[in-house]
Amino acid sequence: MTSPKNDKNTRTTGRPTLNEVARLAGVSPITASRALRGVSTVATELVEKVQKAALELNYVVNPAARALASAQSHSVVVLVPSLSNLLFIDTLEAIHRVLTPKGFEVLIGNFHYSRDEEENLLRNYMAYQPRGFLLTGFDRTESSRRMIEASNIPCVYMMELDSAAGVNCVGFSQLSAGETAAEHLLSRGRKRLAYIGAQLDQRTLLRGEGFRKALQKAGRYDPDLEVLTPRASSVGLGGELFLQLLAAHPDVDAIFFGNDDLAQGALLEALRNGIKIPEQVAILGFNDLPMSEHMVPRLSSINTPREAIGRRAAEQMLTLMAGNKVARPVEDMGFELKVREST
Repeated sequence: MTSPKNDKNTRTTGRPTLNEVARLAGVSPITASRALRGVSTVATELVEKVQKAALELNYVVNPAARALASAQSHSVVVLVPSLSNLLFIDTLEAIHRVLTPKGFEVLIGNFHYSRDEEENLLRNYMAYQPRGFLLTGFDRTESSRRMIEASNIPCVYMMELDSAAGVNCVGFSQLSAGETAAEHLLSRGRKRLAYIGAQLDQRTLLRGEGFRKALQKAGRYDPDLEVLTPRASSVGLGGELFLQLLAAHPDVDAIFFGNDDLAQGALLEALRNGIKIPEQVAILGFNDLPMSEHMVPRLSSINTPREAIGRRAAEQMLTLMAGNKVARPVEDMGFELKVREST
């Protein structure tokens, strides 16, 4: 059998090729191509063999190369979990400002906090051989991880940090942010502290973990005061969960919300129901969205460097696409506690 290194039809990038799929399936490259394109004249058993081989090798069809073998992509794919959250809009705008003047097209995919949706987007975009991927966080399917590794396409991760070898990432410690939230509320003399989180993506869970650890260290942790729901984060949900928590635990005197929209909803319900903030309950948000400093009372929040993360991630990507190593592959952009009237 010919070694992939010596196969003149094997790409020098190391990515799986159609020829390799054909060899593994025991068919000709033409049959493999037809099977993957869904040509009806290919026998069912051969289609199954080819699909199994493609899956095993993490091969993805490349229609762009099929249309024009000499074409070079100038696209960078950015995958985010939401386009309704201003957090990611700020990041995307910064990425555009860095990459567009350099002649790159930014392709945006929204996976709605679904790991399976993200996997499908990765598979679809890889078919067009983008120059790079900017991905949100590290929580994804094992199949997605294998695809990314097999593709050899430059990748930069945003919003979280990981010091593993070969990983390029720009973000901040979600765990430390949660710890800071707890320490701030404890410093205000609060004794019954709660955490309310929604959506339950990895970053929300890490914030909660940091908050929990700080409370445990201070001897103030009560698992009954941790409210987590997979429902989508929103102003309405924040108000709803706020009232439910106080009805069940009227002695709660401080709440850390996993996102500002939840905290904003709590402030509105407090105003509507005559609950004094922060006299009865201190409220702290996360992300410091634009409306937070205009709420009544003004919302204390942890400000996250959304624009800076997008800018630095895009700059890292330019370095990688030029074939160079990033000087600081792990960039901690930090965060800032904004203390206002609600705490």
